[in-house]
Amino acid sequence: MSHVFPRHCHSDLPTAVAGDGCYLIDSAGKRYFDGSGGAAVSCLGHSNDRVRQAMKDQIDRVAFAHTGFFTSDPAEALADLLVEAAPDGIDRVYFVSGGSEATEAAIKLARQYHVERGEPQRRHLIARRQSYHGNTLGALSAGGNAARRAQFAPILIETHHVDACYPYGEKPEAETLKAYGQRVAQSLEDEIKRLGPDTVMAFLAEPVVGATLGAVTAVPGYFARIREICDRHGVLLILDEVMCGMGRTGHLFACDGEAVRPDILCIAKGLGAGYQPIGAMLCSADIYETIAAGSGFFQHGHTYIGHPVATAAGLAVLQEIRERDLVPRVRDLGDRLEQALNEAFGQHPHIGDIRGRGLFRGLELVADRDSKAPFAPDRRLAATIKRAAMAEGLICYPMSGTRDGISGDHVLLAPPFILEEPDIALITDRLGRAIDAAITATG
Repeated sequence: MSHVFPRHCHSDLPTAVAGDGCYLIDSAGKRYFDGSGGAAVSCLGHSNDRVRQAMKDQIDRVAFAHTGFFTSDPAEALADLLVEAAPDGIDRVYFVSGGSEATEAAIKLARQYHVERGEPQRRHLIARRQSYHGNTLGALSAGGNAARRAQFAPILIETHHVDACYPYGEKPEAETLKAYGQRVAQSLEDEIKRLGPDTVMAFLAEPVVGATLGAVTAVPGYFARIREICDRHGVLLILDEVMCGMGRTGHLFACDGEAVRPDILCIAKGLGAGYQPIGAMLCSADIYETIAAGSGFFQHGHTYIGHPVATAAGLAVLQEIRERDLVPRVRDLGDRLEQALNEAFGQHPHIGDIRGRGLFRGLELVADRDSKAPFAPDRRLAATIKRAAMAEGLICYPMSGTRDGISGDHVLLAPPFILEEPDIALITDRLGRAIDAAITATG
């Protein structure tokens, strides 16, 4: 009997014993193609020699040095590379152990920045409905997924949520994409004015929405308008690239695909590629200098921030991505994956939308294509697709609650950047069989 507390108490999971490129292998010898990188994590696959060697070498030098006493060479080098590649104005990197910690750090830094510049009344955080920013209480408060928030609502911090930019599910048919994008962006300004412009500290959003909506990209012009609104009212723009960043959507930083510059940026998942738990919060020079010239101390921290082995792994991951030109490869293979998904599922009676960017793709399932009506939640379609895909030897990331946190289902795909062209057909073939089997089984 296992004493591990699993994610689901009644799960019966295979035991992973080895990794080989894009595959994970269980104790029975079965091979699973990792079509979602776990949760958009394993961008380099599961057997990258450079990253593994970098970790071993760092352990031989020094495994741990608390950042209250020391910095380390890999942390300094990784921060330099990130800032070199980051959007203009981003100048400092605060390393953490994952995406939820990055979100927590971003929220707290936004608050402290306003306090130290003499505006302590700025306390409101605004995010979007159907967003996901992590599972700690602060990050969960920022997220807009109703089902994930429900039982914890009494202990969450006050956060305000505005419209998502989700054209498939929420744009009226007669409205143009441009008009829709401007209208939902305006919901941010309306909320800022309702709360009082001098009381809002930050707006938090994913450039490409991941787990909760399934690779939903913003319509053209949306983020440009968001940036204008934030600037007009002195509100910091925090972009959450925990899932969609680090090359996943065809740019090292996903916000480059929107031509928008954030004040604070959160990354994780692909930064460590699964080899170590690591994330980072990046901020502008202005924010850092405000803290440095004021208290000189960011009132935040965790024991393992800037961990030498984690940053050594992240450094090797980033070097692999850059030196092997994997970001252009993501764009190329992402286009081919999009084409293959459209060919395989474009006329499927229960696939309503195929979306995404780069190697970050989502398929939304519907009971009826014409009305876009979702399947009933009690069918548990997403969970059934996951099991059926595993039986086929495919790891994908199905989720329920796409429409409102309760109803709707989608499948997220985020394969490793190292996949080859034949792997695309493997993904579509196995996923197609899994989807059809699940729809039949739950009918």
